Amino acid sequence: MEKKYPIQKITKPIQRFIQHEKSGGLVLGVCVLLALILANSPISNHYYAFLEHKLGFTLDGNSYLEYSILHWINDGLMAIFFFVVGLELKREIVAGELSNPRKALLPIIAAAGGMIVPALIYFSLNPMGEVSQGWGIPMATDIAFALGVLYLLGNRIPISLKIFLTALAIVDDIGAVLVIAFFYTSDISFVSLLLGFSFLAVMYLGNKMGIRNIIFYAFLGILGVWTCFLLSGVHATIAAVLAAFMIPADVRIKEAYLVSKIKNSLDQFTQIDPNDKIPTLTNEQLHLLENIKTDLHKATPPLQRLEHAMHPLVSFLIIPIFALANAGVRVIDIDFDQIFSTNVALGVGLGLLLGKVIGVFGFTWISVKMKIATFPEGMNLKNLFGLGLLASIGFTMSLFITSLAFQTPEFMTQAKIGIFTASIIGGFSGYWVLSQGQKPSSK
Repeated sequence: MEKKYPIQKITKPIQRFIQHEKSGGLVLGVCVLLALILANSPISNHYYAFLEHKLGFTLDGNSYLEYSILHWINDGLMAIFFFVVGLELKREIVAGELSNPRKALLPIIAAAGGMIVPALIYFSLNPMGEVSQGWGIPMATDIAFALGVLYLLGNRIPISLKIFLTALAIVDDIGAVLVIAFFYTSDISFVSLLLGFSFLAVMYLGNKMGIRNIIFYAFLGILGVWTCFLLSGVHATIAAVLAAFMIPADVRIKEAYLVSKIKNSLDQFTQIDPNDKIPTLTNEQLHLLENIKTDLHKATPPLQRLEHAMHPLVSFLIIPIFALANAGVRVIDIDFDQIFSTNVALGVGLGLLLGKVIGVFGFTWISVKMKIATFPEGMNLKNLFGLGLLASIGFTMSLFITSLAFQTPEFMTQAKIGIFTASIIGGFSGYWVLSQGQKPSSK
């Protein structure tokens, strides 16, 4: 029987909250609201001044890596977010929804439509000048928010819809990473870039040689790959995704052998006289438990260990900090003439709300009609329309691309207003459409 401690009354609810699928989206929503409150409060000047404060280090009178706190959040902390995205992408490609070409085809087509149509809508409204750089903003879907809304429906939604939306968002992330890599980079230093790829090559060789130590990959990935890409002009988040793909995804012990080894250790453990009256273990018991721990460690791929360990960090620290730093829009001083002085807000809003729905729904429906792919079990046109609306939620990734696309604060504010408006309407509309007439699933 497990012994209960008073501290568990505090830790257990926290653990349950963290493990809940929709909790990350809830925390993100709270932080977006908090950022809006701070930006429109009497202390808004302090809020913005704090984000513009520069941090770096000085050596022999020269400053190095001196960037604003906002820049460190967007290029530093968000690199951790993109590292976890990279881990998820590799896992899905190796053994997940994207590993089976037939299963992956429909989400890939849906994601392609959900990226192409929004970009075209935005670009048709903003064809020239700096504002044209924002075409990538409505291409992105916020997986945390979208899945959070979907999970609010509980078992009224078939599991196949959740899998479809997850796969769609993963492909969407691949598209966003490629867009950032090829279209949102500054002047490139090929020397730094070559050095960064050299560190990636060392990580790849370490993987093939069987090195499983996480510290080895962390050292090369952070001090090597990330720093070189940061100095190269290619956005540092790309380094995080590439580094994630170098993490080993195989196991040293297969499942059948693991089960037999653990059974053997447990048999030996049960043969030892119980020591219930003494709160410590014998040396023999301790040795057997260490063997089990070692075997379990060998049977878990480093990629999944990292992903599992870092997911709460990203969901409950990195993304909330990013939202606090980037979602602050001062709306009390804005008039409609300023919002619509360009078509940025309109392009982003329509790109997300109409473009995502038309792209996801239209491309998927055409593919099924042409018998290129088939609907997953439990999906129909109404469900597909609802998923298209949820795909228009673009908070995190859209805000991130906004920070890369524009230098003019006015354009950034307009883009954020478009993002918030479309995401809120899309989220509520998607929830309403999917909840109508749905019966609880027995699964």
